[in-house]
Amino acid sequence: MSDERAVDRNWNELLQELRVTQTGLQILTGFLVTLPFQQGFSGLGSRQVLLYLVTLGVAIVATVLVLAPASFHRLLFRQQEKEWLVLAGNTCAREGLGLSAAAVTGVAWLLFDVVLSPLAGLVAAGVAAALFIGVWWLVPVVARRKSTLASTPEHSPRSS
Repeated sequence: MSDERAVDRNWNELLQELRVTQTGLQILTGFLVTLPFQQGFSGLGSRQVLLYLVTLGVAIVATVLVLAPASFHRLLFRQQEKEWLVLAGNTCAREGLGLSAAAVTGVAWLLFDVVLSPLAGLVAAGVAAALFIGVWWLVPVVARRKSTLASTPEHSPRSS
């Protein structure tokens, strides 16, 4: 019974995380979809149009991945597949988050490129990528490592 509760808890936590991510991705993708209909879009160079299309494609795939667990759940409702839903949902969420970071980085690159210069676009993309890697990946890795070290007997406060 405790395994079933753990799966339920994990599913609920995943859904809460996806609710936040879904909204942000849908807004970002919607923004990107409207850009070609703006007057200034025709003034973009071919490199900028390619960057736009790649960024839009990444945002669409990220949106598909982040919305997938809701579709999985609807299709598998009452089929006793919640453990699979948690595993598949976790995979989709992780991949969707990674692609959303790439999409936001692409947006930063494109906007700084258009507004300032190609070099500014590259710098903005580099800063955005570094922030995503640092905050979304490095911070949890360091926290996990500290937690693991603190739980080992030779590093615990009692062994001092």
